[in-house]
Amino acid sequence: MEDSRLIIGAATDPGPVREQNEDAVYHNVIEDSRNPETEMLLLAVADGMGGYQRGEVASQMAIDALVDRFSRADTDDIVLMIKQAFKQANDTIFADGSAEGEHNMMGTTLVACVTRGDEIAIGNVGDSRAYLVRAQSLTQVSKDHSLVAEQVAMGAMTEAEARESNHKNIITRALGHRQRVDVDIFELTLLPEDRLLFSTDGLHDYVGEDEIVEYLLTMAPEEAAKTMVRRAIEGGSTDNVTALCVWNAPVSALQEARIVTPVPATGLGRLVPVFVLTGLVIFILIVGFILLGT
Repeated sequence: MEDSRLIIGAATDPGPVREQNEDAVYHNVIEDSRNPETEMLLLAVADGMGGYQRGEVASQMAIDALVDRFSRADTDDIVLMIKQAFKQANDTIFADGSAEGEHNMMGTTLVACVTRGDEIAIGNVGDSRAYLVRAQSLTQVSKDHSLVAEQVAMGAMTEAEARESNHKNIITRALGHRQRVDVDIFELTLLPEDRLLFSTDGLHDYVGEDEIVEYLLTMAPEEAAKTMVRRAIEGGSTDNVTALCVWNAPVSALQEARIVTPVPATGLGRLVPVFVLTGLVIFILIVGFILLGT
């Protein structure tokens, strides 16, 4: 199988209504102390909730717990470390929120991904999502922990009804809401040309699946992330909006991208050599006539 490299881009915006951005996004390489030749990539998106600025605190606590756990890796089991990181985050957020009293309770969603080679593990609590685009087809990898998602699963509501429901923002599982939390884990093997999207509901509630596929397949990850965030706000999102995009780019595609020189939209770039060659021929003819005349 051809070698590939992960290209990453992220964008987040408080949106047109909120003063604070309670979303948090993170991506960075973490050295694997047990396997120095292998790097782990940690990616995460969190959507905080709570009283004044408490959601912002909760989402950052979740990210900090992930980074802390993986920066002191003591096992090769990345699934186990994801579970431990989520537990650590839940314990910290719950304790902090409980200390502030019931009216200042806080919580956060969290979708996190760890890559090692072509193997990845994704952990999820809440309704922030992980998507995979493979062979131009979009799959939602994570499962929403929300009231409407449960209604759809039971057949009491259709997908279309869920999208329009006034209760679509009610989540049934979050970090920090209870002393114990269950984490969904998904394991995948990445293939060359795979794309990943990690997003908060302020984005995927307002950007259609066809649009997501188009942006991920036709744009570099940074551009795709910024475009989707802008598109969600233009589409009516009043929430914080976050997108984290990943392209598992074949090395050949990256090499080709480096050597291709863009042609100006006017097409003059292709005509310049013709002009030079024509001028050279005319110059030679003129010199020839002068020499013959002498």
